[in-house]
Amino acid sequence: VSMALVGYWDDLGSLVGGPYRGLSWRLKLGLIALLSAVVAGSMFWVLDAQSINIPWAGQYRIGYVYLVFAFLTVFATTSAVAVTDGLDGLLGGLAVFAFGAYGVIAFMQGQDFLAVFCFTVAGALLGFLWFNVHPASVFMGDTGALPLGAGLATVALMTGHWLLLPVIGVVFVAEVLSDVIQIAYFKTTGGQRLFRKTPLHHHLELIGWSEPQVVMRLYLFGIAGAMVGVALALTV
Repeated sequence: VSMALVGYWDDLGSLVGGPYRGLSWRLKLGLIALLSAVVAGSMFWVLDAQSINIPWAGQYRIGYVYLVFAFLTVFATTSAVAVTDGLDGLLGGLAVFAFGAYGVIAFMQGQDFLAVFCFTVAGALLGFLWFNVHPASVFMGDTGALPLGAGLATVALMTGHWLLLPVIGVVFVAEVLSDVIQIAYFKTTGGQRLFRKTPLHHHLELIGWSEPQVVMRLYLFGIAGAMVGVALALTV
């Protein structure tokens, strides 16, 4: 809810002719960081979550180091998911696959309440996608993207399988890395660009893929990542 309010505040500034201004990137990232710290602290001190599940190696408690990883997990996932929102149906579908995967993992762990939450979010997203597919009549914006990212990260932390997030959310990782690489390359080369435009989905459009092609092909990577993530979770 807190992330949704931050996103709503920012979205108000994007309304043409509206009376409000959007958040500066510094304030927006600062608020995301603050809420990420709250989640990390709650996981550690309230829910006593201190473990990491490593495929083929088992589960390990990592003590106070968990706070750092939990903070980075929420902050990075929220940012990456928000960056992915940009094409009709793209984020909604990828979020369905990610929440679905963690729903299966939670069910296998016996965390029925968490599995129900994941599948409820996935079901709600399917309803949203009915109106969000190309050409979209309803848009997500940061009001939807930020809480989806924070929610996905929190679910991953509650299962202990937060190490699998880059696999299950492989497209989210690719999208945010394209931004980071583009900025770093631009600064180190004095203005040259590695991608035609970032995030990645815009680059794919500019090389000739249609919007539905970009969305469906990234869906395939999202589905593959979700399947591999569930398979890896079975090895712990």
